[in-house]
Amino acid sequence: MKAVLMTAAGSPEVLQVQQVVNPAVPLGNTELLVRLVAAGVNPIDTKLRNRGTFYPDQMPAILGCDGAGIVEAVGAGVQRFRLGDEVYFCYGGLGGHQGNYAEYTVVDERFVARKPASISFAEAAAAPLVLITAWEALYERGRLEPGERVLIHAGAGGVGHVAIQLAKLKGATVSTTVSSEDKANFVRQLGADHVIFYKQIDFVEAALDWTGGEGVDLAFDTVGGETFHKTFPAVRVYGDIVTILEPDAKTVWKTARTRNLRIGLELMLTPMLLGLNESLQHQAEILEQCAKWIDEGKLKIHVSHKFPLEEAAKAHQLLESGSVTGKIVLLMSNES
Repeated sequence: MKAVLMTAAGSPEVLQVQQVVNPAVPLGNTELLVRLVAAGVNPIDTKLRNRGTFYPDQMPAILGCDGAGIVEAVGAGVQRFRLGDEVYFCYGGLGGHQGNYAEYTVVDERFVARKPASISFAEAAAAPLVLITAWEALYERGRLEPGERVLIHAGAGGVGHVAIQLAKLKGATVSTTVSSEDKANFVRQLGADHVIFYKQIDFVEAALDWTGGEGVDLAFDTVGGETFHKTFPAVRVYGDIVTILEPDAKTVWKTARTRNLRIGLELMLTPMLLGLNESLQHQAEILEQCAKWIDEGKLKIHVSHKFPLEEAAKAHQLLESGSVTGKIVLLMSNES
């Protein structure tokens, strides 16, 4: 099969298209062989390509956590899926189990969800990592409740644009930061109630004005760096802040401590890294619920750019430019 191999850590040029052995046989008892139609491109992919994977002794590696495709073979004990079923999932791509920058992959049925019927393979492949991340951050780490006020950083981004929608589905009121009028229009279409142009105005002041000086109930940081600790005063006393980035060593915690903030750290890769099968199954259940909402028209996935598999390096270059709205996807065929 054709796959994009990461031959060494470094610039996007280390991603090389090569012919490799199809992983079809032998299938484990509960495994599926999936013919991939599309794969999502995420910041974790560019970070691993740049610094090296979690398993440096297993090189070259195939990156790509997100995949969508068609079941082509099943293990003897598979119960939930049949040949021809369309699926989507977040599994592999960290340097151990094969990722999804390839034409085929093998994944346990427990970690797979049925693809939403109403969207393309490209949109489905763009969805899993960001949906799970936003779900866990808002609903599980942040314990979001109906009627609460949420500040979501970078609402037009991959995680941000689904976080806005998940917060609204929970009955929350949403404020979000953006950098341009085009992105402001985009997030308003997703349901954002309040837009902050963070390059023009201090987002803390804007959030406090929006909440009558009290602060938001929950802040969701998808940016990291200084943004994380600068957000502390925008959160109400006894409120929550969740970040998907590792807090900087220079983080100033005093305001968070004074305001008794509850700090949430969200890394949706933990179940994959630690081999937590029950948690991986739970993530597949999250995707099943999100698929229902997508098919009901309550949740949308925005794909801004599509590249053929052979142009994975270009996709990485674009993502690292930092100007992407929504998601980037690699296509293995014209079905997507």
